[in-house]
Amino acid sequence: MTSQAATPPPSALAPLKVAAFRALWIAALVSNIGSWMQTVGAQWFLVESDASPVLIALVQSASAAPILLLGIPAGVLGEFVNRRTLLIWVQAAQVVIGLLLTVLTATGAMTPALLLSLTFLLGAASAVQLPAYQAIVPDIVPREFIPSAAGLSSISVNLARAIGPAIAGVIIASLGVPFVFALNAASFAFFLLVLVFWRDYRAPEHSPEPFFDGLRAGLRYVSHAGVVRRICVRLGLFIVPASALFALLPLIATDHLGLDSNGYGLLLAAIGIGSICGAFVITPAVQRFGMNGVVIAASAVFGFGLIATSLAPNLWVVLPVLAVVGLAWIGVLATLNGAVQSFLPVWVRTRGLSVYQIVWFGATAAGSALAGAAAAVFGVGHTSVVAGALVVLVAVSQLLWPLLTTSDKGRMPAVLPLTDAPLVDALPIDEDAATLVLVRYTVPAERRAEFLAALRLVKRSRQRTGARQWQVYDDRERPGVIVEAFRLGSWREHLAQHEGRSTQYDEKVQNAAKAFSTAPVEVEHLIEAL
Repeated sequence: MTSQAATPPPSALAPLKVAAFRALWIAALVSNIGSWMQTVGAQWFLVESDASPVLIALVQSASAAPILLLGIPAGVLGEFVNRRTLLIWVQAAQVVIGLLLTVLTATGAMTPALLLSLTFLLGAASAVQLPAYQAIVPDIVPREFIPSAAGLSSISVNLARAIGPAIAGVIIASLGVPFVFALNAASFAFFLLVLVFWRDYRAPEHSPEPFFDGLRAGLRYVSHAGVVRRICVRLGLFIVPASALFALLPLIATDHLGLDSNGYGLLLAAIGIGSICGAFVITPAVQRFGMNGVVIAASAVFGFGLIATSLAPNLWVVLPVLAVVGLAWIGVLATLNGAVQSFLPVWVRTRGLSVYQIVWFGATAAGSALAGAAAAVFGVGHTSVVAGALVVLVAVSQLLWPLLTTSDKGRMPAVLPLTDAPLVDALPIDEDAATLVLVRYTVPAERRAEFLAALRLVKRSRQRTGARQWQVYDDRERPGVIVEAFRLGSWREHLAQHEGRSTQYDEKVQNAAKAFSTAPVEVEHLIEAL
């Protein structure tokens, strides 16, 4: 026998050795910095315009709300079109919007309503860009680098959170808000140039699938995947009250702490620095305490930190509190994001992540609007304390309703046979025709209840991978025979169900049901004739 040393796992920085990823990562970092500067500039423009707390909070809502409208369609686009081309067009649109913001603000023509409208358009562009950018990373880095690449993307976002607001605060104080908007437009232009000069990208091949079929398939998968649903619910429950911190922080800075734009930038920088630190400690924390333990602890810390922020007497007290809050923020979001990325199968990953982003940004939009409305009535301090208490309650609720375990659910693709019997020659099939599949099991009476329990897992598997209707029947003419019947939108979709959509876990639950049958399982495929 020849012994071989175990291959060490790639380092956290290993993906940066890939030239294409390195260029995109730097471009994304610059663009993220510009986006945070844009957010600070927009909020500060409204503060200087004596806008109400509701309008100031709506800056985040205007950025996040487009995800609700475009998230799923953007996921389908990111799955099936040339992602580089899509990103080029989106970046070009963002350059134009950024320049328009700059000119209108510099000439004094900007109004709060116009600012929120243009912010909404930037949010719409981001909604289209996000799934495509996430999906392009596995196209350009080796498979073993993907976890490290995801970690670097998280670091990019949070490094921008630390740098962008601080730069924006200095620039607003010295040069004004229009210059911040101009730099944001320049950051989009830099990303655009990187994409234009990146000419060796080869888009992966995909089986053709009609747009609306792909749209329905993504939604159907998420609606029948309990693990994904639970992650999304926990994300939404956390984000709605937690978003009060970012929505009301400009008012906490000015009204409570008496800070100018430089001080506000320092507050956001503290959150960003804490988030960067969190990105390096979350993985070992999850390995030691488990996913539920990290999310519960981080949620509780964030809630108490939000309360402490609203009560802090001065800048020097609030800065370390916000650093801890930033660490807790990334502790919740990075853990949930890693869980959903690891669980989603390859064929629906971009669409599943789009749903996740819809929950994230939709909850941000709703939470920010609610926080602004509550602050206008009850005050910023009281609203922040109540929001923090709600986050703590969300953490406690996870003790009763935890995230589902995924350790027993194999996620690698599995190719399943259409039938266990030899296939016979058949007439040509219309691939767009609706398909009904009948599966007959012969089950002893004494094992019937046990079999039906196993068949419920099969039902969820069929629905996740494409079944639009599913039923189970007793065969009246053949006692002991139980018939599983499920309908799909097309024969093409049924082939995809067997050849690309099923995972090792789907194969496991189907084989477990087949094991109850005392006779060979019979499968029929009926194709709609009219």
